[in-house]
Amino acid sequence: MNSKILFFIINIITIKGSAEMTMIQLYIPTEISRESIYSLGSLGLVEFRDLNKNVNQFQRSFVNEIRKLDNVERQYRYLIKTMEEHEIFPPETLAIDYEESHKNTLSTSQLDEIYSNAQLLEDRVTQLSDASEELLKKQMDLKQYQQVLSATDKYFPGEVSRDLIDLNDEQGQALLEAGTERESNFITGVIPREKIPILEKILWRVLRGNLLFKTTEIEQKMYDQKAKEFVDKNSFVIFSHGEMIISRIRKICESLDANLYLVHADSKSRQSQQIQINEQLTDITNVLENTNLTLTTELRVISSEIDNWVKCVKLEKSVYEIMNRCHYDLGRKCLIGEGWVPTDDISIIQSTLEECSTKFSTDEDSTFPIIMNTVNTTRTPPTYHKVNKFTAAFQAMCDSYGIATYREVNAALPTAATFPFLFAIMFGDLGHGFIMFLAALTLVLNEVKIGRMKRDEIFDMAYSGRYILLFMGLFSMYTGFLYNDIFSISMTFFESGWKWPESWKEGDSIEAHQVGTYLIGLDPAWHGAENTLLFANSYKMKLSILMGFIHMSYSYVFSLVNAIHFNSMINIVGNFIPGFIFMHGIFGYLTICIIYKWCVDWVAIGKPAPSLLNMLINMFLSPGSIDEELYPGQATVQVFLLAAALICVPCLLLIKPLWFKHQESKKHIALTEDNEVGTDIDENNLLSNLDLGNDEEHEEETFGDVMIHQVIHTIEFCLNCVSHTASYLRLWALSLAHAQLSSVLWSMTLGSSFSFTGFGGSIFIFLMFGMWFVLTVCILVVMEGTSAMLHALRLHWVESMSKFFEGEGIPYTPYAFNAILETVAQ
Repeated sequence: MNSKILFFIINIITIKGSAEMTMIQLYIPTEISRESIYSLGSLGLVEFRDLNKNVNQFQRSFVNEIRKLDNVERQYRYLIKTMEEHEIFPPETLAIDYEESHKNTLSTSQLDEIYSNAQLLEDRVTQLSDASEELLKKQMDLKQYQQVLSATDKYFPGEVSRDLIDLNDEQGQALLEAGTERESNFITGVIPREKIPILEKILWRVLRGNLLFKTTEIEQKMYDQKAKEFVDKNSFVIFSHGEMIISRIRKICESLDANLYLVHADSKSRQSQQIQINEQLTDITNVLENTNLTLTTELRVISSEIDNWVKCVKLEKSVYEIMNRCHYDLGRKCLIGEGWVPTDDISIIQSTLEECSTKFSTDEDSTFPIIMNTVNTTRTPPTYHKVNKFTAAFQAMCDSYGIATYREVNAALPTAATFPFLFAIMFGDLGHGFIMFLAALTLVLNEVKIGRMKRDEIFDMAYSGRYILLFMGLFSMYTGFLYNDIFSISMTFFESGWKWPESWKEGDSIEAHQVGTYLIGLDPAWHGAENTLLFANSYKMKLSILMGFIHMSYSYVFSLVNAIHFNSMINIVGNFIPGFIFMHGIFGYLTICIIYKWCVDWVAIGKPAPSLLNMLINMFLSPGSIDEELYPGQATVQVFLLAAALICVPCLLLIKPLWFKHQESKKHIALTEDNEVGTDIDENNLLSNLDLGNDEEHEEETFGDVMIHQVIHTIEFCLNCVSHTASYLRLWALSLAHAQLSSVLWSMTLGSSFSFTGFGGSIFIFLMFGMWFVLTVCILVVMEGTSAMLHALRLHWVESMSKFFEGEGIPYTPYAFNAILETVAQ
C-alpha cells in the first residue's frame, strides 16, 4: 500500500519529458520518390538521417537537379536585384498562405517550364538592362558634349564681350590672343569635379605653366561610367602650342578619366555641331525612355510572382537535398531513407504515405507501395518537446540554456509558472503590472493580425514572448496587491490592523497600536511610518530566502525523477539522498526557523526575537552553543543536523566512485573466468552491460574519470547550496529598489504638483502627469522590467536548472517546409 502511494506521488510530481522518438526506415519507389518526400516535408515530422556521409556532395545521385535549381535561384536573385535598382519591391507571401496554396508538388513538365521561363526572363531583362545602360551612356556623352560646346563659345572671338575679360590680367590677355589666332591648338572635354585640382597641378608642373586652363561647372550631375553613378563634373578648355604638347596633355587628361570632345574653332561649324548634337540627344532620350518604360513594366509584372517562384524553387531544392541523404538502390529501383519521428505521430506518417502512394499511381491496377518499418537502435534520439503558442516561448527560453537530454524532465513546464512569479516578486506594483498586462494583452488579442505583419527584431521578440509578458504583468498585479503598492501609493482595501492615538501634541513621537490583523497583504499603515523600510527589509529578505529554498528544493527533486526514469539507482543513493540531507539539514532548517519566528508573538511572551543570521553562523562555528534560544532543545537539534550534513559530504564524494570500482572488478573477474573456460565473449552483451546508450564511438570511462567528476560535483554542490541561496536575495534587493525608485519618481513629479492651485496649477499638474507617465513607462516598466526579467532568467538557468538539468540532448530538426519558408523570408 505504501509503495502504491509513493508511486502515485511520484507520478504527480513528475514533469513530462521530451516526446518519445522512434527511428523509421522508408522504402520509396523511384517513380514517386520526389512526391513522397514533398508530402513528408509538408507534414514536417521526419528528421532524415544522412545515409551517404562518406559520399562527396558532388557525387550524389541528384546533384544535377540541385545545380539546375541553384542556377534558377541565381537568376531570381538577379531579377530581384534589378527590381531594387528600379525601386520596385516585390510583395512577400506569408509562409502560411504559401503552404495552403501550394500543397501539391510540381510535375516534371512544370519544373522544366520553370527552368525555361527563368532563362527567358533573365535573357530579356539582361537585354533591356544592357540596352538601357548603353543608351544612358550615349545620352550622358551627348549631354557632356552639349555642355562643352556651350562652355567653349565664350573662349572664341565674337562669342563673348571684352567686358567679360580682364585686360589687366595676363591670362585674360593670353585668352584674347588665343581667340584671335585660328590656328591655336586646344583641347576640350569633361572631367569629374574632384579631379580638377589634380589635373591643373599636373599640367602646370609638366608644361611649366606654358598653357591656358579654364573650367566651367556643369550644374546637372553626369553619369560616370567607371563609378557607375551620377557625379559632379566640370567642362574644361586647355590652350597650348605644338602637337607634341597637345598629345601629352591628351594623355594626362585620359589618365584622369576625362572625356575629350572635338570642338571646331569656327563659329558656324560649332553651331552645326550643336544642332546635330541636339537632334541626336532628342532621339536617344526618346529611345531610352521607351526602353526604361518597357523594362519597368516587365519588372512590375514579374514582381507580383517572384516571391512565390523563389519559395517554390527553395522547396523543390530542399526535396532533392533530402533525397541525396537517402540511399538510392538502383537494383530495386527505390529510395531508402531513415529518420527520427515522434512515436505518437507514426500513424499520421503512415496514412500520409499511403495516400501519396495511391494518389500518384499510374492507373487503378498498378500502385507504388511505400514500405515503412520501425528500427530498433541504440542511437540517442533527438529531443523533441511538443509546444503550443503558449508554451513555445518558455520552451525557447530553456532551450537557449541547453537542449535537454532525451526523455529527461522538461524544465520549460515549471518555468511557465515560476518565471513570471519570481519576476513579480521583484516587480511587485499593481499599477506597473497593469501597464505591462495591457501591453501584452494587446499583442495577444491581435496576435493573428500582428503575426501576418513584417516585424523588426525587437518587436518580434516582444511578440514571440507575448504570453510571458502577459503572465509577468498578471503576477505583478498580484504581488503588488500583496505589497499594497500601486504606483508607490498604498490603497486601503480592508480595515487596517493598526490604530493611531486620537490625542497627540505637535513634536511628540507617535506610535500606532495594533488592534487587529489586516485581511491580506501588507497593512497600509506601514506606508509613511518611520520604520517602514526596516520592516520591509526584514520581511522581504526572509521571504526571498523562503522562495529560493522552495524553488531549489522542487528543482532538486527533479533529479530524483530523472534517476528513476533512467533506472539509475546509484545516482539516487550516491547523489540525491546525501545532497538532499545536506541541503535540507542546513537551509531547510533555516527556512523552518524563519516560519517559526514569524509565528511567535515575541512581544507577548516578553522575549527579544533572536537573530537567525547569528544562529546560522554559530551553528557552524560553535556547535551546541546558543546565545538566544529560539525554541527548547535547539542546541541538540542543530548538532544533529550539522553532523548529518557533514556525514553527507564524504557520501557524496565516495559512494559513486566505489560502486563504479566494484562494478569494474566484477566485469574483470567475469572476463577472466570466461577466458579460462574458453567461452566466447558476446561483444553485444558486453556493450549492453557498459550501457553506452548508442552505437556511436564512445570513450570508456575509467575510475579516475569518475572520481574527478565526483570531486568536482561535491565541491560545486556544497558551495552552490550557500551561493545559490544567497543569490535569491536579489528578489529582496530589486523589490525594494523598485519600490523606492517608484516613490521618488512620484514625489518629484506628480506628487509635488498637487500643491499648486488655480488655472496655472491645473496646467502644471497636466504637464507633470505627462512627465510622470512617460518616465514611469520608460524607466520603471521597460528598464526596471527588463532588469527584473534578466535576474529571474538567471535564477532559473543557474540556481534552478543546475540542480537537475543535464542539457546533453540533440535538437530535433525535422524536415519541415514552414522552417524553410521562414528562412527564405529572413
